[in-house]
Amino acid sequence: MTEGAVTMPRNVLVVCGPARSVAIRQALRELAAEATFVPDAATVLNMVHRTTPDLVLVAEEISPPEASSFLQRIQSHQPQTAVVFVSENPHLEHAVRLVRQGAYDFLAGPLDRARLARLIQGMENDRRRHSATEERFFCDDCPPDVPFVGRSGGAVKALEAIRLISQSRCNPILLLGETGTGKELAARAVHSWRCGDPTKFVAVNCAALTASLLESELFGHVRGAFTGADRDKTGLFELAADGCLFLDEISEMPSELQAKLLRVLQERNFRKVGGTRDIACNATVIASSNHNLHQEARSGKFRKDLYYRLAVFPITLLPLRAPDRREDIPLLAEYFIRHSSVVESGPAALTEEAADCLMRHAWPGNVRELRNVIDRAMIVEKSQRISPASLVIDSAEDTSAHATVARATMAGDFALETAEREFIIRALKETGWQRTRAAALLGITRATLHAKLKRYDIKIPPGSIPMPPNLPEDCQVAQDRQSRV
Repeated sequence: MTEGAVTMPRNVLVVCGPARSVAIRQALRELAAEATFVPDAATVLNMVHRTTPDLVLVAEEISPPEASSFLQRIQSHQPQTAVVFVSENPHLEHAVRLVRQGAYDFLAGPLDRARLARLIQGMENDRRRHSATEERFFCDDCPPDVPFVGRSGGAVKALEAIRLISQSRCNPILLLGETGTGKELAARAVHSWRCGDPTKFVAVNCAALTASLLESELFGHVRGAFTGADRDKTGLFELAADGCLFLDEISEMPSELQAKLLRVLQERNFRKVGGTRDIACNATVIASSNHNLHQEARSGKFRKDLYYRLAVFPITLLPLRAPDRREDIPLLAEYFIRHSSVVESGPAALTEEAADCLMRHAWPGNVRELRNVIDRAMIVEKSQRISPASLVIDSAEDTSAHATVARATMAGDFALETAEREFIIRALKETGWQRTRAAALLGITRATLHAKLKRYDIKIPPGSIPMPPNLPEDCQVAQDRQSRV
């Protein structure tokens, strides 16, 4: 493939000083649709909260700990972004460590156009191969640059509604759903379909700032507007331009700011704090909440007029426990295993028992909780498949025993004996039907386990090697080895 056929990345962020910027700028001139040069890594970390670059090129010398920390923070905010480090004096050990941690490449400088062209073409080829294997995680209506995992009826219906509203002129847009259901991903899907430009997606959490700070963050301020305002500040409404402004957890917005937001939505203009000039608001405003806004508006906790202005076409994202969404649980788990960055190499799949355990949990934290559970399992699991023993579910939310009771309840059987029987069978399967080891796993004596096996009529399946009643410990070890063979 010729250099002219290279597919250009839409947005490249380059970390370098003025000494190197001229040469890299010339090399990128025909290879990137947009290249933004920043002086240090900290500036990039501030920018990736608001943008989704295709490539971050670090052409400044930074220490190994700083490089590792920088890479981890980029991956946590924008996992689809490729990060490439360039060094005039590369160290092999440092380069290998960064690549293992997830960096796309580590190059020895200096860079010229030919090397950058090969790098970008390689990224494009990898992206195409990656897309071919990733398609099964997403439904047909999912935008290509938004990883909204799910093929269940609930996920398909939500994305259909998001696509319809994105293709309309509806503004503002309201997204509802419990915490962890993917409201920000849904907002990014709206932005992808409506605007396309990843640099014009701006997000703010209304619960994270005080009223005065949030007002300044949203509308900006002029110099001298208040103590400490030593320069003009551009607000997020102005920064979003004709893109999208995502107001996360809008139910936490102070009431005095709710009135100002309502005026912006109605008049389509605003003023900076301390300013006298009206500024046009062309952004699509996307609001989200994990509360029942209609109920809060009726009780006076949220302004009714603002609620009715927002709720033109509200879209509700279902929780994982909903019947129309539960089938996405193993798909999400597999996706998180594949994309986990908490270990350099780890398990590649779930055992059938582990997948069954995930399906039985209620997931009050939804997708966010599921991702945490998978990350913990990736850390503790030593084999190639995650077993139920590695699924460390928060005891405040659930335990393995509680999950078993939950499955019995969902099946319509409220007997604790049923839950206990299933729990014992799980322990036996996990230990290869070795009763001494299963009793230790359950925290009971072998005699107690034997009594419960008789009580619940649990039979050892054909082909397994049952433990004789009084087998010595050294014989038990030998028989364990024989069973594994």
